[in-house]
Parts: sequence; C-alpha cells; structure tokens
Amino acid sequence: MDLLHSQLATLQQRLSFVATDPIDWKFYVQACSWAVTLFESYLLVRQYPLYSKTEPPAVLARHFDKEAFRKSQIYGKDKAQFSLVTGLLKQAIDSALLQYGFYAWGWEVGGKLIGRFGYGSDYEIMQSLAFTAVLSMVSSIISIPLSVYQTFVLEEKHGFNKTTPSLFITDLLKGWMLAFAIGGPFLSLFLYVFEWAGDRFVPWLMAFLLVFSFQIIMVIVYPTIIQPLFNKLSPLPAGDLRSRTETLAAKLKFPLKHLYEIDGSKRSSHSNAYFFGLPWSKHIVIFDTLIKESKPEEVEAVLAHELGHWYHMHPTKLLCISQVHIFTILALFPAFLHAPQFIRAFDFSKLVSSRPPTIVAFLMFQMVLTPLEAVVGIALNFISRQFEWEADHFACELQDRLNAPEMADMGERLGRALITLHVKNLSTVWVDWLYSAYHHSHPTLTERLKALQSFQSTRNADEKKEL
Repeated sequence: MDLLHSQLATLQQRLSFVATDPIDWKFYVQACSWAVTLFESYLLVRQYPLYSKTEPPAVLARHFDKEAFRKSQIYGKDKAQFSLVTGLLKQAIDSALLQYGFYAWGWEVGGKLIGRFGYGSDYEIMQSLAFTAVLSMVSSIISIPLSVYQTFVLEEKHGFNKTTPSLFITDLLKGWMLAFAIGGPFLSLFLYVFEWAGDRFVPWLMAFLLVFSFQIIMVIVYPTIIQPLFNKLSPLPAGDLRSRTETLAAKLKFPLKHLYEIDGSKRSSHSNAYFFGLPWSKHIVIFDTLIKESKPEEVEAVLAHELGHWYHMHPTKLLCISQVHIFTILALFPAFLHAPQFIRAFDFSKLVSSRPPTIVAFLMFQMVLTPLEAVVGIALNFISRQFEWEADHFACELQDRLNAPEMADMGERLGRALITLHVKNLSTVWVDWLYSAYHHSHPTLTERLKALQSFQSTRNADEKKEL
C-alpha cells in the first residue's frame, strides 16, 4: 500500500503545473467539448448519405423485403437528423451554462438551500447534495422537451412508442425519486470516503465503488427494487422456450435461478434479452417482444450468445477494465482537487476556490477529461466488439462443446434471430466504419452474418476432411 501511495505522490508532483501554471481551464473545456461535439456531428454527416441507398447489402438482400428496408432507411435518417440537432443544441446549452458561471451559481444556491435549515458552508457534504440536486433538476428540465419529442414524435412516427403521457410523467417522477433515494446516500458515502481517507483515498474509493456500485446497486438493488418500478417481471410460462432454456443452462452448468419474461412492450416495440445476478445465482430476462417476434429455437440461439458472454467471463473482464479506468481517473484527480486557480477558472469565488469542495473539483475535472473519455469510449467499443464475436462463436460451437447434434444449426438460428431483430427494430444495415467504431459496442449485422457464414463454412470443410 505504501508503494502505491508513493507512486501516486510522484504522479502528483508531475501534475503540479495544474496548481501553478496560468492555464485558461474554461477555454480548454469549451474547446474540447466543442471539438468532441463537432467530431460527432462529422460522423453523422458521414453516415447520413448511406440512408439514401435503395438496396440492402448483398448478404442481407434475401432477408429484407423492399418495404422493410425502406422503413429502416427512413427511421435511420430521422434518428440521424434528431441526433445532429440535439447534439449541437445540448452542447450550445452546456457551453452557455459553463461560460456564464452556472456551476458557481449552483453551489451558491445549494448553500442558501441548506442555510434555510440552519446549516452553514462547513457542512460540505450537505451542500454538495443540494448542489447536485440543483444541477440535476435544471438538466432534467432542459432535457424534457427533447425526450418528449423523441418518444411521442420520432418513435411514435415509426410505430415503436408504447408509452402514454401519464406513463412518461410517472417514469419521470420515479426517476427523480430514485435519484433522491439512492443517489443521495451514494454521493454522501462517496464524499465521506474522500473526507475520511484524505489524500490516500484512491484504494479506499475504488473498493467502495466496486462493492457499492457494482455488487449492491447493479446486482441487488437494480433488479429487485429499481426495475420492478418500471417493468413487470413474470416467470416465463412453461413451454418449448422454457424447456430449451433450462436444458441449455443445465448443460452449460449455468447457475440459473429464475427465468423471467419482461413486459418491454409496455414502453417500446424494441427487443432484447439479458442475464444478471451473483456468480452462484443468475437470472435470465427475455423481452416479451422478442418472444413474440422470434421462434423458440431462435430465441434459444440469442440466449446461447448471451451465455457465451458468461462462459468467457466477459462481464468480469469488463469490470476489471472499468476498474483500471476508474483508477486512472482517481489517480489524476488530487492534482485538480488541490488547485484553487483551477476552480477559480470556472467563476467560483475566491473563498470557495481557496478550499475547493470535492464535488465541485471532481465535476470540473470530469469536464477536463472530455477528449480522453471519447478515446476511451472507442477503445471500450473495440473490446466489446471482440467479446461479441467470441459470444457468437461460442453459440456456433455448442454442437461440439456439448456433443449435441441438434445444435448443429445454432449459427443459422442466431443469424435468423439477428435479422429478425434488425428488421423489427428497423435497425440501420448500412453503417460507416468510423461512425460504427465510435458509437457501436456491437459489430454491424452484416459483419456478424459474414462471420457466422465463414465459421460455418470452415466447420463444414473440416468435417469433410475428417470423412
């Protein structure tokens, strides 16, 4: 532990320029955030002409009828236009808020709010909670019109929206309630670790984030408390799909505890399936839309892909990668936490800047990391894509892994299921490579189908050699 802290101290010495050099941090953040937004806009401009194509890629030609392809192209074009406008609009608003001292104003308002209850500025955690509440409320109010348009105009136009106005409002209120009920205690503990550990907070904070964020919230709180507030999980009825899923799980020794159907159609026509849980107790969730739109053997192939992620420990590997990412961020942060002129650059008063509040310094620090996070996002997408290939490959190999001849066509089934999902979801099938690398954590449908076909061809050739 002492070695770790000594290395971190050396890093802070190299970053001492943050507190001494006259850097215009506000200009830096403005320039970087606009650069990222304009780059994302450029990617949309690259992608946009592909929505004018009148024929699908050759590998998909026999799977898409003309009307389905035409609808997917129009849907993609509408989403691209919406993303372009909202991206630039959000950036303009964020830029204006930053330029005119919104965050400093929010800290002052937070102080006044807790002052009404007899608390002063020495109650930093309490003022931090009020500050975060002010920022969240303003951000939420700004985003509501865009969410309304996306839900009731864009998604409604293309037949995906199932959300009623009352359900939309209810979901919004539930989101605010959860932010208060879960976000408040989480932020309080987060800041308390900083306060308790001092400059040696890095390992302690990482342990807290690992246990609280992942184990408690994602594995326990989300599926048992949060998700039931928005969707209903029901045991998957007895039948062919349930039998197939339980048999597959048993053969792979997947620790299946519960098998659920979720009423995803309550809000949208989009489909999905996933699993969650502790290492010794897993739960599989299948959207009712997926069950309705695909045959049991095709849904089984989708689940085989998901179990491939479990078999190859992809969630655990991604968790380890995220821990490295978090460690890097936390290791860099102290230099900014102890830099009054850094906070002063964002219009905070001399009094506040002289002893920077942790939440304020961390928020401004996150803005500084904007270009780095964009690069990290591309790298994580690349890794995620490799995992998707591996999971597809796993599904295709089940016949050999389990000595199950009835699974010889698992690759073909998975291909059909992927096509059905893309057709029903009107997903884009023509994708610019750079746009996809930046935005997509999954390979494109064309790429996945070609890989499935290639694997099957290689496998058939190997079987002929054996004969």
